[in-house]
Amino acid sequence: MLADLLGGARYLLIGLRLLWRPRVRTFVVIPLAISAAVFTGGIWLAWHWIGALTEQMMQHVPQWMAWLRYLVWPLFTLIALVLVFFGFNLIANLAGAPFNGWLAEAVETHLTGSTQTPPMTWRQLPAEIGAILRAELRKLLYIALWSIPLLLLLFIPVLGPALWFLWGAWTFACNYADYPMGNHGLKFPEQRRMLAGRRALAMGFGIASLLLTLVPVLNFLAMPASVAGMTALYLAELRAATPAETHTEP
Repeated sequence: MLADLLGGARYLLIGLRLLWRPRVRTFVVIPLAISAAVFTGGIWLAWHWIGALTEQMMQHVPQWMAWLRYLVWPLFTLIALVLVFFGFNLIANLAGAPFNGWLAEAVETHLTGSTQTPPMTWRQLPAEIGAILRAELRKLLYIALWSIPLLLLLFIPVLGPALWFLWGAWTFACNYADYPMGNHGLKFPEQRRMLAGRRALAMGFGIASLLLTLVPVLNFLAMPASVAGMTALYLAELRAATPAETHTEP
């Protein structure tokens, strides 16, 4: 199990290195810009939301209880960070989904030597965007249905944050697996089953991806690096288990 956890994390490092390969880096610019814009906007909104909500709440508190400010602010900050953290991942992936699919194709072409991956063209985007958004919404629904009850556990010391961390790692693995696996015709339920078959490997990758989003500046690389790393993981570890009826050449 430990070997798989470490092996999964190693694929994120592979993904970071792949971003600078000649065939790949062209497809990194747009996902990188989307990540930076969403994260910066999320932090700005969270900061203003915390300040406004705290001030509004303290207006209804007697002066002698003003010390509550020092409890309310950290609590709201924790909630805002959780929302920004998961919102950043979900919104960035939703906005970057079409480009992440092309990035996964470019990485696969680089790793396998295939020349059959179609070049990126803007004309493809309108035709594909409907199917891509439906797939992303299915992922969002799955994550939301599990996140709502887990959110209630967040306030349980130690256990709540630990469960959220593990759940976050799993959602990261599921999110990024969709791009290389979706390119091979696998639907989201099939992707989850394949990941569950190598759960420790998937969790190792998800934990590494999640932690990368917490590192200032480097977090902007988290989305494209995770797409590239999961593509490498899929090709090396999971592709052989792809059902024959859904497997297609890139």
